[in-house]
Order: sequence, then structure tokens, then C-alpha cells
Amino acid sequence: MLKDKLLPFINRYDEISALLSSASLDIKKMTELSKEQSNLEDICIKSREYIAALESISGNKELLDDAELGELAKEELKLLETKTQTLEDEIRVLLLPKDPNDNKNIFLEIRAGTGGDEAALFAADLFKAYIRYAESKRWKVEIVSQNEGILGGCKEVIALIQGKGAYSRLKYEGGTHRVQRVPETESQGRVHTSAVTVAVMPEVDEVDIQINPNDLKIDVMRSSGHGGQSVNTTDSAVRITHIPTGMVVVNQDGKSQHKNKDAAMKVLRARLYELQEEERLKKETAERKSQVGSGDRSERIRTYNFPQNRISDHRINLTLYRLEAIMEGGLFDEIIEPLITHFQAKQIENAGV
Repeated sequence: MLKDKLLPFINRYDEISALLSSASLDIKKMTELSKEQSNLEDICIKSREYIAALESISGNKELLDDAELGELAKEELKLLETKTQTLEDEIRVLLLPKDPNDNKNIFLEIRAGTGGDEAALFAADLFKAYIRYAESKRWKVEIVSQNEGILGGCKEVIALIQGKGAYSRLKYEGGTHRVQRVPETESQGRVHTSAVTVAVMPEVDEVDIQINPNDLKIDVMRSSGHGGQSVNTTDSAVRITHIPTGMVVVNQDGKSQHKNKDAAMKVLRARLYELQEEERLKKETAERKSQVGSGDRSERIRTYNFPQNRISDHRINLTLYRLEAIMEGGLFDEIIEPLITHFQAKQIENAGV
């Protein structure tokens, strides 16, 4: 029974409450227990509600044959049974193993793919839409690196998005995003198909990914492109090469060489963590990969068709005819919510919760 699975959570929560009231705890232990209790809080609240609802159902069933209260008990039972079903669905989600990255900030990386200037223009438009989405969530967006194209396009942009739940909301955005529209440079009105790739990488600490300094080749150079007065006149740009993987990160957006190096190291750390996660997923079953979503940039996940005002997510066969509103208003929750529900359902199915 589901109830039997929930009692240990309630008992542990109450046990921690008793321990926290003890004056003998040191700060470190108190912090550990407080964090554990915080992680148990949601499941405990729902578990208590669920058990209380089950007890109410049992009590109302005993009143069904009562001449005066039978009808009232029957109506109450309908409400309680609906409530318990809703609580069961919510609890099954809470019982799923937590993704350790869900509460982390992210690096969002968007690159223009096939399609030349039009791909770069869409990369810029897509980035703006994500910024609007981040603003709706009150997340902070900081551009780490940007390589601009012509006509206001963007060949590549990397941004740090800071805020509660940033990774949990955007982790399924990784992949190839295809756009179908008439480019601004097209005089004949023909629809072109272009693509951009998106990567979503959790911001990781030095303890999560340890990099041997001997594995790095660090070059400094003069910044190029647009910038402030001193950006193009000082050797502030930094290029870091991770020798074992051949991975290269360049940062030149800041005036300070130190800040550019720090930003580049953060991006390198995130990319190496992503590579490590990809290797881990390869070792797991195809079933497991499908349930968590690989975030593989080569996987075409979504199409944006502007002539039809249509946006389609191919993983869940979802099509909405409000592309313009979603892009202009940053209303990605209309796609993100169904995605999260889909992947949670797969997890529940595979975990047998």
C-alpha cells in the first residue's frame, strides 16, 4: 500500500524535529538535519493529507447505512475519493528520485546551425524569448559570451541564468530547434528552413568537477568585435584549451582578463560536467535514457513554423498554434509543463512507484 511507503517519511520528519529541539547539537549537525527536514517537508505534508483523507473515507463508509447521515456520507465520499486520487498522483511525483541538478543555476548556450545568416537571426530571437521567460520567473540573466552575426543575429551566445528551479524548468530544452520562416534577406517571399542548437548545462562547483591545471593551455589576446573603450585595446580576452578533450572556451566580453578567465573556467567546468553526464548515460539502458531525456544537441526536438504560427515539440507530439505569443511573451511554460509531465510519467512507469 502507498500508505506504508509514506509512514517512514513522516516518522523521520518527526524524529528530526525532536533532534533539532536538542540543545546539544553543533552547528554542522543542525545544518545537515535542517536540510534533510526541508527535503522531506513536501512529501510529509502530502502524506499527512493523504492518510487523513483515507481515514475520513473509512469513517464515511461506516455511515453509509445510517438513515440520517448516509446520503451526506455518500456525497463526502465522492469528494474524498477524488482528493485521494489527486494526492496519490502528486505523491508519486514526490517519490521519484531527485535530480541533483534541479536547483542549480544553468549555462544556456545557443549556437546558429544550418541556415547561415537566418540561423543566426533565429538564434538571437530564441535567446530573447528565453530572456523573457527568465524575467517572468524573476531569474537573473548574465551574458557570459556572445559572438554576434550580421543584421542583429547571433552566431553563439552563452548566458548564466540564476534562479530557483532554472535547471529543472529548462533541462529539456537541449537539442536542435528548427525554424521555418521567410528570412528578412529573402526578396521572393520563400520559406527557408534553418536550425540552431541549444545546450543547457548546470553550473557546477569546483568540487563537482576537478580540473588539473596541467591539463589547461591558457592564452590571452586582444579582444575583437564590439565592446567598450578598452575592450579592443588591452589583452583581456582569454582562450582556455582543455588538452585531454580538446575542448576550447573563449571569453572576451569583460574588460578584465581575470574576470574573463573566471567566466571561461566556469563554462569549461559546465561543459566537462555535461560530457561526464553524457558518458554516464551511455552506460545506462536506452530505456533510462528515454525517461530522463538526453539533451543531445543532435536530436531535433522542436519546430517553429512562423507562416502557420505553429510550434511543435516532436518528443511529445505537442502542437500549438500560438508561436508568436509564446516567442514574444516568453510563454514557454505552455510547452515546458507538458514536457515535465511526460517525463515524470515515464519515470513513474519505469520506477513502479
